[in-house]
Amino acid sequence: MERSSEFKLPFVGLKEGVHHFDYEIENTFFKAYDFNDFFSAKVKVVLTFEKKATLLNLNFKALGSVEVSCDVTDEHFDFPIDTRFDWIVKFGDDYNNDNDEILIIPHGSYEIDVAQPIYEMIVLAIPAKIVHPGIEDGTLDSDILIKLEELQPKERLLPEEESDPRWNKLKDLL
Repeated sequence: MERSSEFKLPFVGLKEGVHHFDYEIENTFFKAYDFNDFFSAKVKVVLTFEKKATLLNLNFKALGSVEVSCDVTDEHFDFPIDTRFDWIVKFGDDYNNDNDEILIIPHGSYEIDVAQPIYEMIVLAIPAKIVHPGIEDGTLDSDILIKLEELQPKERLLPEEESDPRWNKLKDLL
């Protein structure tokens, strides 16, 4: 998987303090991860990078939209992305990424790759079940919705005289 070097952040030459980086994420970014659930993507990621003597504090903010398919009707729509992710990078003896929010890199490292946290932040902003907003507010007009309505089982109510006689005996107890 070949990714662009624009996501490799060399922190050695940066002064201590706060720095800002902007990234424009499009569908080609997700193709590098072999992720094909988005038909198109237009997300702006703003990275606030704070360099301290003993650690790096990264705050990611993503804003934009991705075109996805509804799980109910298979209609395409733009799903809004508005998410944040905080990441702390510490220095240690060995590389360790067991914790989602803390990355430990070896002493002497000079750059970090921010592509993976950006990828995870955007993909995890999408719910497990994607429902078109037109279904929830009733504005979507789709042939699939009409067919689902027709196939929905009808509830059959029994008249009182067809009720189970065993229940009638229990009613007498009241």
